[in-house]
Amino acid sequence: MVPVTLPPLSPEQDALFRLIEDTREHVFVTGRAGTGKSTLLQHLSWNTEKQIAVCAPTGVAALNVEGQTIHSLFKLPIGLIADSDIEQTEATRKILNAIDTLIIDEVSMVNADVMDAIDRSLRQARRKRAEAFGGVQVVMFGDPYQLSPVPPRGDELRYIQDHYRSFWFFDAQVWSGPRADAGAIRSDGLLDLGRVGAPLHIAELRNIHRQSDDSFKTMLNAVRHGIVTADIAEALNTAGARKPPEPAVGEVPIITLATRNDIVSRINQRHLDALPGPAQTARAEISGDFGRGDASYPADQELQLKVGAQVMFLRNDIGGFGGDGPRWVNGSIGTVTRIAGGTVRVELDGEEHDVEPTVWEKFRYAYDPATRKLTREIVAEYTQFPLRLAWAVTIHKSQGKTYDRAIIDLGHGAFAPGQTYVALSRLTTLDGLYLSRPLRPADILVDRDVRRFMAGVRAAQNAG
Repeated sequence: MVPVTLPPLSPEQDALFRLIEDTREHVFVTGRAGTGKSTLLQHLSWNTEKQIAVCAPTGVAALNVEGQTIHSLFKLPIGLIADSDIEQTEATRKILNAIDTLIIDEVSMVNADVMDAIDRSLRQARRKRAEAFGGVQVVMFGDPYQLSPVPPRGDELRYIQDHYRSFWFFDAQVWSGPRADAGAIRSDGLLDLGRVGAPLHIAELRNIHRQSDDSFKTMLNAVRHGIVTADIAEALNTAGARKPPEPAVGEVPIITLATRNDIVSRINQRHLDALPGPAQTARAEISGDFGRGDASYPADQELQLKVGAQVMFLRNDIGGFGGDGPRWVNGSIGTVTRIAGGTVRVELDGEEHDVEPTVWEKFRYAYDPATRKLTREIVAEYTQFPLRLAWAVTIHKSQGKTYDRAIIDLGHGAFAPGQTYVALSRLTTLDGLYLSRPLRPADILVDRDVRRFMAGVRAAQNAG
């Protein structure tokens, strides 16, 4: 992975790293927004001595961790994956046999049948059908309170209902067995998701790095769990019921976090059109099999910019190392001051930086018979400026970002569990909150299966 400057691990992160590195435990790393899950994942990827493969459920999520999509790594069919054997080539079997530890990011977006397909693929390839995941250690990162899998429909829904307690990854049969109840506590304090399932060590990071105000942390935790009191709702709505101030000279406008793409596009286009002069378009260069459609791309295929445009960086700085560290990080917001010579100059925190197109590499794992180790091959490249118009961004795409100030526009209402929590938890302080309308009880959505699962987690932690 491309090295970036990261903060040192906290004691709880370091203890968890040692658990993963020194044992064969299956581990699910979760925690509230801003607790450093991504930092731990990156540290693990760079510092483990194990043979690892990193994967994620979507193309963009896989790019973010410089891994491979689950379906691509395991050569899984699209659609519902039932309980039949997975068709595997010799090359795939060699790759799966070389893995010591499988890392899955954004696991909350992985459906239960896909989790079981991963288990079945590894058992099959490694000829260890009686051992969960064929003896591979599985380490998962994610927060079910923030991102959810796509619900199945039609016949797929009926199949899931017949074979699973829910479509969430934690109700896969590898953990709980067919239709087993979750939540049994083992004698050693771990959460055993079922009598016949594989034991899963669930570690919830607790030290929040994004916010420092205890009162605001308490409010966010209430939204996360769907237990917002009248007092908390009043405090959030009172703080947010202010007209956003006009930006001072040299100050970027406050970003809007909205629920829908069309709202975001309309806001960004309106602000871009208001700037003088014609827009200049930077077109991405794509080589290899990078997939098709905007959902597969890490940046806009056609990026329209003008001097004065507010932009957000889409990845960490990889060229500005030295005593002062990186010049920007994924999510930094600045203003375009010049477009010329194949570069875009962006003012960020009072300093101007020339930004060049960057390359996102799509990887594929391969097996090297000479070393008997996994290697990563580059199968596609996407070259574009690491920028996006940022007067507004969808709440979904704000995932993992940090903002000092933001306008939260829930429109006609939050429509996905965790959406309001994700939006609010991007902020560092309550003072930075601006609401386009007051929060309503219907905006606080928590999936009932997540409530049930996490209640078992907390019971296990208390018992331990």
